[in-house]
This record gives sequence, structure tokens and C-alpha cells, in this order.
Amino acid sequence: MKTDTFSEAPSTRPSAEGRPAGVPDLDDVAGEWMDASELAHLPSLRNQRGQGHVNHDLTSLSWVAAPPFSLGYHTGVLRLDGVALAAQRYRWKPWGVQREHRSAEVTVRSDTRMALSENLLLWQVDVTNERAVPWTCTVSQDLFAMMSHSEVGWGWLYDVPWTEGDYHDFVTLERIRDTTRAQSEHLPYLLGAGPRRMRLGRPRVPGIQRDEADAAMLLEYELPSHFSQDKVLPRYDSAGGTIRDIRCLPASGGDPVFVFAGDAELEPSTQRTLDGDEFELRDGLVLSFEFRPSTPEGDGVILTHGNHPDSLQLGLDGGRLWFGISGEREHADAPSLTAGRWHAVSVVLGEQQVTLVLDDREVATTRHWSLSRRWSSSIADGAVAVTDLRSPARAAYAFDTEPTEIRELGSGAQASWSLTLGPGETRTIGVVCAYGTDQADVTAAAGRTAGAFTDVLRGTEQGMRRHWDNMFTPGNDDFSGHLPALRADDPELARAYYMGALTVLYMRNLYASPSEPIFLTGGPRLGPTTTFYWDHSEWSRMYALLEPAGLKSWLRRVLSGPYGDSFGIDARNGGPLGNYYAANDCSLFRLVEHYICVSGDLAFLDERVGRDTVADHLERLAYGWKGRRREATGGVLADFGDDSWRLLECVPNYINVVTSFNAAYVAMMRSLAALLRFRGRDDDAVRAEAEARTLADAVLDLYAEGGRWSIRHPDGVETIGHSLDFGLVAAAMHDDLSETQRRDMVTFVTEHLLTGTWMRALSPDDPIASFSDRPDHGAGGAFCAWPGVTANGFAKLGRRDLAIALLRLTPQSASGALWGQAMEVLDGDPVRVRVAERGVSNRESIGGAATAEAVIALFDVDPTFADLGTASVAPAAGRVPGVGVLSNLNVAPASPPPGLPGETSPR
Repeated sequence: MKTDTFSEAPSTRPSAEGRPAGVPDLDDVAGEWMDASELAHLPSLRNQRGQGHVNHDLTSLSWVAAPPFSLGYHTGVLRLDGVALAAQRYRWKPWGVQREHRSAEVTVRSDTRMALSENLLLWQVDVTNERAVPWTCTVSQDLFAMMSHSEVGWGWLYDVPWTEGDYHDFVTLERIRDTTRAQSEHLPYLLGAGPRRMRLGRPRVPGIQRDEADAAMLLEYELPSHFSQDKVLPRYDSAGGTIRDIRCLPASGGDPVFVFAGDAELEPSTQRTLDGDEFELRDGLVLSFEFRPSTPEGDGVILTHGNHPDSLQLGLDGGRLWFGISGEREHADAPSLTAGRWHAVSVVLGEQQVTLVLDDREVATTRHWSLSRRWSSSIADGAVAVTDLRSPARAAYAFDTEPTEIRELGSGAQASWSLTLGPGETRTIGVVCAYGTDQADVTAAAGRTAGAFTDVLRGTEQGMRRHWDNMFTPGNDDFSGHLPALRADDPELARAYYMGALTVLYMRNLYASPSEPIFLTGGPRLGPTTTFYWDHSEWSRMYALLEPAGLKSWLRRVLSGPYGDSFGIDARNGGPLGNYYAANDCSLFRLVEHYICVSGDLAFLDERVGRDTVADHLERLAYGWKGRRREATGGVLADFGDDSWRLLECVPNYINVVTSFNAAYVAMMRSLAALLRFRGRDDDAVRAEAEARTLADAVLDLYAEGGRWSIRHPDGVETIGHSLDFGLVAAAMHDDLSETQRRDMVTFVTEHLLTGTWMRALSPDDPIASFSDRPDHGAGGAFCAWPGVTANGFAKLGRRDLAIALLRLTPQSASGALWGQAMEVLDGDPVRVRVAERGVSNRESIGGAATAEAVIALFDVDPTFADLGTASVAPAAGRVPGVGVLSNLNVAPASPPPGLPGETSPR
């Protein structure tokens, strides 16, 4: 244990000599201290292999996912003299998160990191005596490592370990995270929020996570079933027997909240939703019924409240009664039920535990998550080993300073250090957790790391700095390409560009895919192997510049799959994920176009991917509108149907014929025409241009005055004021607009959408605004890509000044780190913007790179198929007055058509 004055971790900042001119030091891009009161969504950790979330205390982590490993619950809190301290301030850096608690008597600061590209968690804890006299204290750290190992189940809702099995239970884990708040250790986490229906027998479809297939997904306590294809959902039959007199009423008396007075026969295929209102489970309620089994030693589900991962469920296993709730499952310590006999069953719901009563005797009760029987721990030679009894996962804790005591604590342990500090003195403790599949190996790795703790801690920072510098260095060892360097006239515009670039680096993962480095769409609570087509298109130029080989490999995988029926892929196992998005066609067209036009790899057009060539895929994507036409909505433009989850998810009326994606088809058709002409198909090019003109005219007919656009439904037309219409129309059809339309569109955005340092996706005066409160696509804020998309639209409409003004403000909204999926606008004076936590949103999103993409676009770098055959697709460096200089731009011109002498060879 070293003794010194309180200070930061040893600096590893290199000189500027290794970075291209204009590229700032990584410390200058992001990472200010933020008061906890200013944050809604707490910072995350990433290490090119996995991801995780810090919590409200000083050390614990949740949502750790480093495929094939994932962590359940959390790693344990730090206590000072038995009291868990709140993190009052946070500071995020790309290599870790610092947390601090400060009082007049003591300052405790932690630095939590995931070792770069390793299955190692690191904590450095500094305790400083702020008194004028010596002080003795005890620092204790809970040590949990509820790890599991699985090669499957890595979808958007990836598997997380619970006592009962591996599945994604978002809301319960978030309730458990809330117990890490100061003086909140005993907050209830077992009872799920929200009214639900009572169901008998076989659960409807495991995993849908909402009560009815056509119910709205509110995203507060219900999620879509976006699992990977290799996820095998359990299918339970109904228990056989008869159930009667189901009641849910307060234990202290009062009106029942639910009554089913009749009886119902249950057979293996029974699947019945009971009549009556939905109701919510809460402390003090008792759910009771009588059940008569039809056979001895039967199996199956008797009833379920709701259909969510945390739902209360009761059933039989070999005739023995069991119940499950929020990751826990308990069997009755009683014999099997007797066939043909009525049994009285009740479940007593409490804040801290749920109890099962059978025939007036308590037969089972839940245990606290830290006492889970699934994991076991042992202490030997100053280290703690943790074993998962249901998977090969193993973990171990070790320390750079020997604890005064290590004791068993439930499924883990607790290490304590007795410290005596002089006035102003600081003591530092290092803690390591390693995980893998071999106990000897992980124990050795933890011990080895603890023995070189400072060097390993420093290495996490050095590695990220090296990756950062290499992002902008031609011929580097990390990426198959590089990004251009920007020397901006406005330092805040430069910061916006480099924060967008840092978003790309932070979301990079080298292990989730067996085929190529990938850039994750979001996380950490969702999708540790997921890539969305639409989100990648928001930074497609940068993708092609930085990682052309990786983009090409990813495109091969995507185009060979059912991209018309999914929003993305599970990069680990290659399968499609989720539902169809209306953005798919334009997103994939743009990604392929930018890859070919940036890299010069014309041969890719004729490469067969799946059953078709890439050129065939492009043609199918551009003509995707034809198969979506409906006479009921005009018969010309694409009608995307009436499922809002295919478009903007949370804007209920943004369905059928919308302006945005139809405008995108206009741009695709025109670019396709240029490609066809380049490849010698002049007649096909003429037809494509004519059809693009017809589409463009039909899109212009949707203009609704005042800068807003129309939506056409089978039963009528309505107007909407959404940023997506502005962004895609401005990008795709700026030359088709009249001067009045251009001016009014700009005025609409500046007067109705821009606010504070950010914007709203939907105008707050729109009639649908009150039904669309989600802070990414609704009126409560905006998705992190929309400012970049909007700025690009401003520039396309001749208002580069407004584009710069918007972009330069965006760094102020990032809550001390990077932008999140949902950026929430808080009305007040002044207006505040922060990364939103509500609505099941991601702490980071690759869509934030759209800010950097928009800055590159200010230099007119937008290579399309219309540029093929030109001598200068883009300059190697360029100055734009009022913007700055962009240098080291690696766009390769592709001059000759395929098959002619001098054709560019594939890269």
C-alpha cells in the first residue's frame, strides 16, 4: 500500500509529435467532472472487447458484457466504516470512469477501468484524510462476480445471468442498480412496475415482454423481443388440473384488486387470459387461489401475472409447487401435491421478499440476489475465487495490497482494510477481477495483474491514446484506413468533429465478431454484438475512410442475409435481428456507395454476395419503393405500412406514405442511374432518371407549407413537423426545392426544433407531440444523429452558417462524455440538455458520429456514383472559408468502368 498526497493516476499523455497536425490530445476531446445531480444516465466503460455501466456508489459495475461472458446483478459496493458512500461527481474518460465522494472529513475517489482488450476489471481507490488530526477507518469492498459463459443469446436483448437462468430482464436489473444509491441498499427490486393481466396455463409466447401482441411498447417496463436467432426460448406447457377462486387483495383488508370467482380446467395446451382489469403487484398484496392437480407428479405452469421476464409465475415440477419472480425461483419444501385434492395456495408479496404458502404453511421464500445458490465462492492465499454452477464461467479477485480481512459474503466475499491516515494523507488500494473459463488461469491472471497494478492501469490509458493517434495516421497498425485531420477556425467546431471521431473509436469492438472489427450500435445495457444498418449509414463516409476492409467484410455478411426483414445483425453469430426498418434500403445503398466511392473498389460491384452480385443488390435497394406502392395511398410513392415500429417507433402517426424515406429513394434512383450509365447501361439509366423525376414530383406534392411535410394514409392526409423529413429532403432533393420552400424549411427548424445546445426531433406544437414523449425521436429531445443530419441539411440548403452554429454547440450536451441515443431537453432558463436515461435508451450510440460526418460534409466530401469516372472525387486537403482545413483525406478516385483497361483492382 503506497502512501502519498492525493493525486490523479500517473499521467501517460504523450507529446503531440505522434499525432497529425490539428488532432487534439485525447484529454481535450471529452471528460469533464460532472456533479451527479447533473446526470441522468451514468457513464459507461468499454475496452474494445466488452462494455459495462458504473453505478451510483463509488465502485460497483453492472451490465458487464464481454462475449461470451456476461455479468449478473453488480460487482459490489465500497463501504467506509460500514457505510456505502454516494458518488457525488463522475468523470468519464475513454479508458475509465472516476467517481468521487468528498466531505469535510474525508475524500474517497475511485478509478474504474476495463483493461484494454482483456477480461480484467480494475479499481483504484484513494482515501484521503481531510482532518487536521490522524484518523483510523475501515474500508471494505463487496466482491461479487456473477459471471456466466455462453456462445449464444447475443441479440439486442442479450442473455444476462440470473439465479433461474440466462435471459434479458432489463427492468429488474435496473431496480437492482438503484439499490447502489446511498441509503438505498434495501430498496425493493422484486416487484415489477406496471399493470399486467392474469394468465392461466401455458405462457403466451415467452419473451415478447408485453401483455398483448398488439399493445404499445411503452419502453418504461416493456421491450420488444429482439433476440438473436440462436436463442432458444423455453416453452412451458400448462400444468394439468383445475384452478378456482383466484383473488388478489391487501393482506390488511380492503377491496380486492382482482377476482376470478369461477373455476377453470387446465390441460397441457391451455393458454387463457382472464377477464378483468390489469393490475399491478405491490407490497402487502396476497394472491391466492385453490388448485386441484389432475395427475400425480405433474409439470407445467399454473398461472402468470403478465408476460415479462420479471413476472410472477407459479407452476409444478414433478408435482412439487414452485414460484418465480425477478430472476429468482423457489421450490416448495413440501411433498408433491396430491392428485384430485384441492390445495390452498397463496403468494405474499413484500418489498424485501415474496413468500409461498401452501395449505396454510410457508413452504418457500425468496433469497436476496447476493445469496444466489447459482454461484459459489472460496477464499485462498489472499484471493477470492467465484464459480458459476450453470456455465464454465470462473472469476477471481486479487489485490495489490493485502486486505486486513477477507470473509465470505453470500455468493461472493468482502475484503476489508484497516487504515490509519495522518492529516492530509492518502492511501491507495488496487482491486482486480479476472474472468474466464479456467479457475487456475483466472486466479493467476488476477494475481499477476495485482502485482503489476499501476502498470496495467496505465496501459489501459496508453492503449486508447495509441488507438486515437492511429485513427488519423495513414498506414497505421490499427485500422485499414484513417480519418482526415481537421484544423478548424472555430475550436468548438473542432471539438464536435473530434468527439464524433471518438464516438467511433469508443464503440469499436475487436472480439464480438469472428470476421472483422465492428462498431457497436449502442449499449451497454443492450446489444453488445449488435450493428444496425440505419445507424451505420449516419457515419458511412467515415466508416469507409477509417475501416474500408472491415466495412467490406461487414457488408458481405449483411447483404448475404435477410436484410429486408431485420434492422441489423448479431455480429457474433451473423444472424439477423429485430424487425424491418423503412430506412434499410437507403441505409444499405448509402453504405455500399460510400465504400466503393471512397475506396475505389469497383470490383466489389461484381462480387457475388449471396445469390446476387453487389450491383444487383444496389438495384434492388434503389427500386425498393416499387413493391411498396398502394393504390389507397396514391400508387406512386412507397407506403411503409401501419406499423410505427418500422419507422420512428414512438411517433404513432408516422406511418404509411412518409416524405423522408421517399425522398431518399429519389436520391438512390438518381445515383443508380449514374452507376448504370458508368457501366454502359444507358437505356436503363434513362429509365431510372425518369422514374426518379416521377418520384421527386410526388414527394414535392407532400409539401404542406411552413416548412412541414405531409403523411398520406389510406383514410386521409395529415401534417407533421419532424426533423427526419427536413434532413432527408434537404440531403436528397435540395435542388428540387423552390427558394421559398428552402427558406421555410430552414425557418421551421430554427424556430421550432432548435433549442438550447441541442434540438427536438419533433416540433412540440405538433398535434402528435403529446403522444410521442420519447427523448430520441419525439418532442422531448432528439436522437444523437439528428443534429448532424440537420446540420448537413442546412449546408445543402445554402446555410452553412447555421450548420456550423448548430454543430459547435453539440459538445455541451454530452453530459461530460459522449452523446447518448436519446438526448433529453429540460425546459427552463436556461434550457438544459442531457443524455437521457428513461425510455430504455443507450448511454452511447454510434449515431453520434453523425456530427463528425456533417463536418466532413462541410468540405463537400460526399462521393456518389455520379462521381465515378471523374479525376478528382475529393482533394487530399482542402480549405473552406469559415470552417478550416481538412487534410489527409484518403478518397481513391475510380476512373475506368469495370472490364476496361486500367480498372481499379479490388482492395
